Order: sequence, then structure tokens, then C-alpha cells
Amino acid sequence: MKLTRRTFFKVNAAGAAALAVSARSAEASGAVAAPGAKGVLVDTTRCQGCRACEAACAEANGLGEPVAAGDDAVFAKTRTTDQYTFTVVNRYDTGHTGAEPVRFIKTQCMHCVEPACASACPVRALEKTASGAVTYTGNRCLGCRYCMVACPFDVPKFEYEKAMPYVKKCEFCHERQAQGESPACAEVCPNGALQFGTRDELLEVAKTRIYQNPDKYVHHIYGEHEAGGTSWLYISDVEPTALGLKAGVSTTPYPELTSTALAAVPVVMTLWPPLLMGFYAFSHRHDNDAARETEHTSEDRHA
Repeated sequence: MKLTRRTFFKVNAAGAAALAVSARSAEASGAVAAPGAKGVLVDTTRCQGCRACEAACAEANGLGEPVAAGDDAVFAKTRTTDQYTFTVVNRYDTGHTGAEPVRFIKTQCMHCVEPACASACPVRALEKTASGAVTYTGNRCLGCRYCMVACPFDVPKFEYEKAMPYVKKCEFCHERQAQGESPACAEVCPNGALQFGTRDELLEVAKTRIYQNPDKYVHHIYGEHEAGGTSWLYISDVEPTALGLKAGVSTTPYPELTSTALAAVPVVMTLWPPLLMGFYAFSHRHDNDAARETEHTSEDRHA
């Protein structure tokens, strides 16, 4: 196609309009907790560190055997989730004044109500579902790893060692949920430390326990407001930060903080290359015109 001055400015105008519409759409939209969305309430006062949840998660997701459940050496250092381990239980010496200062806590993807990872993904490889789960579709993934940067809880992990790598994380056993089953970890917990249900109901359960036991629990439900709200909620008799839960997490949903900038990503990816080509072709057209004019002038002089 011949690139005229008029065509060039039309392309520019179309690109600017698309960018503006995309930005406004991102500001106007946003994941909202669906009615009946599921969650899990983690009561760390009931967790005994048996790590049955780790074993159940590994089996449900085909991750291989975790470290032996009876091996206390696993608690020698704080572990994080990775591409082979979607949930971990850690032990903390909290210095609590009670008879037992040691506390255990299970961590995994928090399944934010408005997930930053899904907002950052330009191809919707990560999506928030009505059930509450944040799921991942590998065949859509570009490997850009924006989700890893965006997540306030440092959850998504990349398979760097593979030729065809994917992003890996807990997906809240969404396939089990679709069949009416509980997440594998919650199903096997022997002490009731993990309670599965709707997020709204679990918030009421958490508030009731705190109200009825004001001297036992810290008056804070971690996940009620953190990152705009998460599907996994925690109550404890010690401060959440003493159990490794991240401090300083904004109560504003992270997509709201970055929606305009992130909306530009897919537009820039698709429009910027042809726009640059347009600049190149337009500038070289003038160079070629100038060269032809010089050539004609030279010919006229020799005529």
C-alpha cells in the first residue's frame, strides 16, 4: 500500500483513539467478587503443621511427592511456593507469651478478588473465574512474566528450566470445585484449620470467632481488605506479619493502580511496530524524492 501523508496521519489517529478507548475500558471495568464466590478461612491457631495439605495438593496437581510429612527438618528454613510446590507450610517462633510460642501457617496463591496478575496479562492467560479461582491457560501464555512482577504476594513462578516454559501456581482446585468438591488441601485438613465456603460466609465466621474470643485472636482478618480483598482469609492469635504474611499490602485493588498503563500494553504491542514502519516509510519517501530531484537536476545540467 502506498503511504501518503493523509494515510499516515489516519493511522496515527486510529492508534491514538484505540489507545484511549482501551484505557477508558480498563478504568471502567474490573473484576468484582461474584455472588457465591468461594474462599478458604485459615485459622492458624488450629494448624499443627502436619502438612497433609501439601501432600494432597501435590497429588491433586501431579506435582510429585513433597518432603516427607514427618520430617521436621523441612521447617529449618522458610520455604516459598515454586513451580513444583503450590502450597507450603512454615513454622514460626513468634515469641508468643502462651504455653507454645510456635505457630504454623499454610500459604499459596491468595486468589485476589481483583487479581493484579490477570490484569497485567496481555493475552488473558490468567483469568478470574466466578468461583473465585484465578486460573491459568498455558497455550495462551506469551512468557512475558508480567504476572510475576504484578503479583503483590510473589506467587506466580516460571519454569525457567524447560524449553517450553509455563507459569505455575495454585489454581484453587477449580476443576474439583466445578465437580462440587472442596479444594484438596481443605478436604484433608484434620484439625479444621482450613474451612472452605463462600467468601461472604467465611468473613462472618471469622468475625464471629474474633468477637467471641477477643482475648485469643488478633482483631484483623488478613485478606479481607489486603490487595482489595482475597479469597483466602487468615485469622490468628499473633500479628499476621509474625507468620510471614506480607506487610504493607495496599488495600486498593492493584489493577486500579495500574489499569491505564496496563491497558496500553496490548495496544502498543500491536500498533507500535506498524507505526514505526510508517515513520520509516514516510521519512524514506522524502529521502527518495530528494534523491530523484537531485538526479533530475544533474541530468538537466548535462543536457
